[in-house]
Amino acid sequence: MESGKTLSKIELCYSTYGKLNADKSNVVWVCHALTGDSNVFSWWGQLFGEQKLYNPEEHFVICVNVLGSCYGSTGPLSINPATNTPYFHDFPEISMRDIVASFELLRNHLVINKIHTCIGGSLGGQQALEWAVSNPDLIENLILMATNARTSPWGIALNETQRMAICADETWKNQNENAGLNGLKAARAIALLSYRSYTTYNETQKDVIDALGTYKAVSYQKYQGQKFSERYNTFSYWAMTVILDSHNVGRNRISLENALSKVKSKTLILGISSDVLFPTEEQEFLAKHIKNAYLHILDSLYGHDGFLMESEKIIDVIKKF
Repeated sequence: MESGKTLSKIELCYSTYGKLNADKSNVVWVCHALTGDSNVFSWWGQLFGEQKLYNPEEHFVICVNVLGSCYGSTGPLSINPATNTPYFHDFPEISMRDIVASFELLRNHLVINKIHTCIGGSLGGQQALEWAVSNPDLIENLILMATNARTSPWGIALNETQRMAICADETWKNQNENAGLNGLKAARAIALLSYRSYTTYNETQKDVIDALGTYKAVSYQKYQGQKFSERYNTFSYWAMTVILDSHNVGRNRISLENALSKVKSKTLILGISSDVLFPTEEQEFLAKHIKNAYLHILDSLYGHDGFLMESEKIIDVIKKF
């Protein structure tokens, strides 16, 4: 790994749709966001699926669940071969470059020498960008949505605040898969504020009944925290926020500008006007320093999550690109 530590006997859970054509020129590699999984048809179903923009009749679509997650690839609940028990708190810190290195292992295993399109939003966009920098001849078309060249101090602070919420849960010290669940609920509620915006909440969580103690925004935050705790575990969430913190394509590459100049892919950069987590100035920076880059700022009510919710607008932009 980038840290110099070793993660042995890793497993990668990945999903593929469609078939490789004769010259393997139809590969569409999808990079999922923070808490996503490899089943891209389930969470990006407007872009991917039968008779959709990226369909299995025409494309060979592949998506890999990243290391550290809890959806099949090696993560904190996996067995540590050194102890024959789950890693739990001992799971090593993984960087964005380690994620891309694992993709390279799988790509070579599948004998894929060229990727027609690599697409991702948020942390998925960070993966795609790191890959395009580290292997400039691999990706023909690069589509980066609501992402950046490095995680900002603002983003890292938000992640650390979530980890502080997890640490405030007394059960987090336990060595079992249910450790820190209440902290996880609070962390998710904090994160949700950065995925939406002031305007989003004003539009979607406005109180209809004017009464004390019956605030729609309160029940919404609690509901989202509970729902998330039922599908994710705290150890993996902690690991994923650490990966997000590590993103910096300029590390040991002279500068961000120098790293971005290495990208050879034809690149579409899509920003969201109301994104407070990855503001549009970060996409403008990418467009300024990546050659052959096209920038489009999407007007959306939904903040950072607009890259998942504004599918029709995004499809139009991709088709033009």
